[in-house]
Amino acid sequence: MKIYSIETGTFKCDGGAMFGLVPKFMWSKKYPSDENNLCDCALRSMLVVDGDRRILIDNGVGDKLSESEVGYHNYVVDTSLKNSLNSLGFDFEDITDVIFTHLHFDHCGGSTRYKNGSKELELVFPNATHWVSKTQWENYLNPNVREGDSYFPENMMPVFESGKLKFIEDDMQLFPNIEVRLFNGHTKGLMAVLVHNEKNTIVFSADFIPTMANMNIKWIAAYDLYPTVSLKEKEIFLKEAVEKHYTFFFQHDIHNECCSLKQTERGVKPDKSFTLKSLF
Repeated sequence: MKIYSIETGTFKCDGGAMFGLVPKFMWSKKYPSDENNLCDCALRSMLVVDGDRRILIDNGVGDKLSESEVGYHNYVVDTSLKNSLNSLGFDFEDITDVIFTHLHFDHCGGSTRYKNGSKELELVFPNATHWVSKTQWENYLNPNVREGDSYFPENMMPVFESGKLKFIEDDMQLFPNIEVRLFNGHTKGLMAVLVHNEKNTIVFSADFIPTMANMNIKWIAAYDLYPTVSLKEKEIFLKEAVEKHYTFFFQHDIHNECCSLKQTERGVKPDKSFTLKSLF
C-alpha cells in the first residue's frame, strides 16, 4: 500500500467560523489569521494505492466556480488536482474509486468539469466508482436552508445519472484496508475514512476535525449543523483514537498535515505534528 497527500489548492476561512464560540485571543494562538481574521486553509485530498485499487478521498473545489465564487473565499487552485496526480504518475482515468466524506462543494467539486470549454458536464474520473453515505445523499437532495448553499447540483448529479454512484448505509469495511465511519455533527452522514496499513491507522477526518486546533472537543466550527452532536462524537472517537494510536490527517490545516495524539489530564491532545510522507 502507498498513501499520498494530494494538494488541490488553498482558500481563506473566517477564524470565527472555523472555531465557533472560542474567543479569538484563544484560537489565534493555535491558528493564526490576517488583519481581517481570515485563516489560510488547505484543500487536501488523499490517494491510496492498494493492489489494483487507486482510491481518491475527496477532490477539492474543481474548476467550475465563477469568478465571484472564487473571490469570496480567495480560492487558489493552481496547485491543481490533475497536477498533483500527474506528479505521482497517475491521471484521472487511473482512479478506480472516489470516496466522498460529504458533498459540500469544496469536497466534491472536482468530480465533474465542463467539456471542451462548453457548458456540457462530464465526469472527471470516468472509470471510478463513487461512494457516499446514503444519509448524506438524502441531505444533499433535500438540504435545510442553512446548508443548501454548500450543495451544487452540477458537482454530483452527473455522477448519479451515470450510474457510478454507490451508497453506504452504515459504518463498514469498504475495502480490505479502508474503513468508513459515519458522523452527524458537521452534516448528516459525513464519513471519516480510516486507512489501515501494517504500521498505522490514518484517519482522514475531513470536516469532522478540520484542523489540529479543532482537536479540542469544545473547539467546534460554526459550520457544524449540530454542534452538541459534534462534541459528543469527538469525545467518543478521540478516546478510541488515542487508545489505538491513530494518526490524524487534516484536510484543511495548512500548517499541520498530520498529528499523533496523547492523553493528558485535560483530555486528548495533539502530540507531534508531521507530514504524511514522513510516516513511510
